[in-house]
Amino acid sequence: MSTPIENRHLALDVLRGMTVCFMIVVNSPGPGAAPFSPLEHAAWHGFTPTDLVFPTFLFVVGNAMAFTQPRLQGLATGAFLAKTFRRTLLIFLLGYLMYWFPFVRQGADGNWAPTPISHTRILGVLQRIALCYGIAALMVRFLTPRTLRTAGALLLAGYWAALAWGGDYSMTGNLGHRIDMALLGDNHLYHGEGVAFDPEGLLSTLPAVVNVLIGYLTGRFIREKGASHETIARLALAGAALVAIAYFWNNLFPINKKLWTSPFVLYTCGLDLLILAALVKSTEMTQPPRWTAFFTVFGRNPLAIYLLSEIVLTSLWTIPGAGGNSLCETINAAFYQRIAPGPWGSLLFALSLMMGCWLVGWAMDRRKVHIRV
Repeated sequence: MSTPIENRHLALDVLRGMTVCFMIVVNSPGPGAAPFSPLEHAAWHGFTPTDLVFPTFLFVVGNAMAFTQPRLQGLATGAFLAKTFRRTLLIFLLGYLMYWFPFVRQGADGNWAPTPISHTRILGVLQRIALCYGIAALMVRFLTPRTLRTAGALLLAGYWAALAWGGDYSMTGNLGHRIDMALLGDNHLYHGEGVAFDPEGLLSTLPAVVNVLIGYLTGRFIREKGASHETIARLALAGAALVAIAYFWNNLFPINKKLWTSPFVLYTCGLDLLILAALVKSTEMTQPPRWTAFFTVFGRNPLAIYLLSEIVLTSLWTIPGAGGNSLCETINAAFYQRIAPGPWGSLLFALSLMMGCWLVGWAMDRRKVHIRV
């Protein structure tokens, strides 16, 4: 006997909440020591648990789309397009402003000055989420599920062909990097790798759309079939199949998060399907475990809590501390690295920031404040 799943089912909230929770942890390691290796991204080719966080966020964007799209399908085309473009633009703008924040920087002379718009990063995490959502929403609106599967396969195969034809799989030798440099320029790209290279570049956004599409098709399947042993088995089998295909494809086209390669898409979606199958089993077919309530706090206000974590972290790195260091470095040296030297102190700082954000989310949830874009 299957159990019908409401528009906002618990497994989706928990998966979304787990993603936001771990995104905050991996994005905010305390300075003073290198974090544990599983909490760092793969240097280039390869995969770590941290590499699963961002694609899972895209997967749950698509998953949620399956529960909201039927309502949007009732809108006239003009109204649908206006709503979709408005949401895409707003999320993109929030991401752009988040990277620009706090809009000032300290020069070599110690003086503070406004950060010029000519040196702002245009792309990024929220910007990619916005673009992938906008493209996927249009595809879902105008294409059938069967055509969506074909389009997703073509996007993955086409991206592989484009990278193979247009360069190599190195950081500065791939086609996507050359496109970003030509269209955006050095000063508008990410420089965290030591060179101008954006892991959320324009070309690699195309395969990332497939993460949303697979999430949508998964959510649509769950909405239609409900929670049953058959549903869970089919989710798990599909997940295992995608992981296996990704492993074989990895021999020709390496799994690489920063290039967002096609086997990376299949590998992460496969893992997401396996995780979601387990969550549907544990939350939809039995009494939900008490631990799920912790993650639903994140899941009900994901964008607001994520923005809060980034603003707090950036502020801690910007505010001056002792000895010419930032407040973040001062706090970690004086407290976290003293009580737990090394990677444990780094992790403890990240967990503290995550829990602070959780408390804000918990207060919002108790007051029924759920911010939607």
